[in-house]
Amino acid sequence: MQWRRHITGLAFSFVFVVSYFTNKFVLSVLKFTYPTLFQGWQTFIGAALLLLFGKFGWVEMSRITRSAALSWLPGSLLFVGNIYAGSRALSRIDIPFFFTLQNSSHVVSYIILKVVNRQEKTQWLKLISICFMLLSAINLPLHDPQFDYSGYLWAVGHLLCVGAYRVFQGHYKSSNLSDLEQHCINYLFSVLLLAIAAHPTGDLTGALEFPSLQSYTFHCGCCASALLGFLLLLATVKLKNGLSLEHFGVWIFLSKITAMSLSPFIFYMDVNASSLICVVTSHVGEALLVYSQRDSRLG
Repeated sequence: MQWRRHITGLAFSFVFVVSYFTNKFVLSVLKFTYPTLFQGWQTFIGAALLLLFGKFGWVEMSRITRSAALSWLPGSLLFVGNIYAGSRALSRIDIPFFFTLQNSSHVVSYIILKVVNRQEKTQWLKLISICFMLLSAINLPLHDPQFDYSGYLWAVGHLLCVGAYRVFQGHYKSSNLSDLEQHCINYLFSVLLLAIAAHPTGDLTGALEFPSLQSYTFHCGCCASALLGFLLLLATVKLKNGLSLEHFGVWIFLSKITAMSLSPFIFYMDVNASSLICVVTSHVGEALLVYSQRDSRLG
């Protein structure tokens, strides 16, 4: 029924916004900038809960074969790059600017698909939307009043991984793995890789000296971020399976707009007219991209 889809979409938007705000609070306000530990904790809880839910039959998950897991490892590697670089970038960049840069991951996906499928017909509306997002991402660092070179560098790594992962997931040939099974492999691989990287990156020793390590607020923030991340996965999969690609894109777009609109009331931001134009232009491009998916479906 239509009203159930709206409830699922609203639940997705709520979890999406609260999840991003919680992560931003831990990373930027509490300044826990140790992504191997923060993301390792989130993926560990996500993997444990996903396996537990699968064990009790609360979610549909089949036994993952070794060959299927190995064939998915490139996607898992991109997933680790996505969450690690994303965590670094989000700790230094305001949420509206982060989403503006993240939107340009569609440019990466578009270029990869154009290289792979050279015979594919160009959709002009899609090309225009891609140009809007690319130009916004290029101009934003020039007009950001709080420009942070390191933050933007990590954002580039994040958007490259997101764009490549989107293509890999969309063109993965094996039909043996569902979205939840793919994420289960992602989580387990992330826990292993991030645990190995915790000491060489200095995160482990740095976290031991973290001023708020024994803080109740910090403990609550970390627990909430892990739980919200898992709930966001479940809400995303449910929404994605129940809607067309176009309508799924609409809910993601609305969730981003909501998060960006509420963000200045919760976190300190320094925005000027030029940077605001970059944010608006990028999300006009995203709206055009969602609309172009409708046109391609009707065509």
